[in-house]
Amino acid sequence: MKITSAISSAFSLRRHVGSLRIARSSLIKSAHILERIGLAAVGASCGLYVGATLLRQKGGLFESGWIVLLTMLYGAISCYVGIDLSGNVARKPKSSISEEWTGSEPAEIMSAAGTFGAAIAATLSVSILVLDQNLPNGLIGFVAGCWVVGSSLQVAAGTMARSHDASANEPMKDCARE
Repeated sequence: MKITSAISSAFSLRRHVGSLRIARSSLIKSAHILERIGLAAVGASCGLYVGATLLRQKGGLFESGWIVLLTMLYGAISCYVGIDLSGNVARKPKSSISEEWTGSEPAEIMSAAGTFGAAIAATLSVSILVLDQNLPNGLIGFVAGCWVVGSSLQVAAGTMARSHDASANEPMKDCARE
């Protein structure tokens, strides 16, 4: 009896929610904001692992707890800005000819390379922490370098994509009128 009442209440709730009219564009914008916040959370968690790996190394440069906070903040910013490129740049090719460049490809390539570098650094950091490995400072520096370069490529790609998107959306100036 309880299952049937739960199912009927779910259907009645669906009818009430279905009568609410939410503008599709605002719903999509809300979903996009949630997606971007989720990407920032993923970047922060990856930064947490890299920062914890750096903090764990004794006798290194990064013996302060601030390194964890800094890597988390930079990871959140880089994933928020760089992974989810705007729809006009990443999802709408302007040409069907593969040899023709539209100007958005460098941003897409940089975003992909940055995501790859940051993900490799986070994966190596997790394995170092989970397996309780003691690695030389040079290898830990390599992991940190992958993280910094990857995250910086993401930020640069996001900035390039948004500036390209803004310039593509500007109205053309009429040169005939003066």
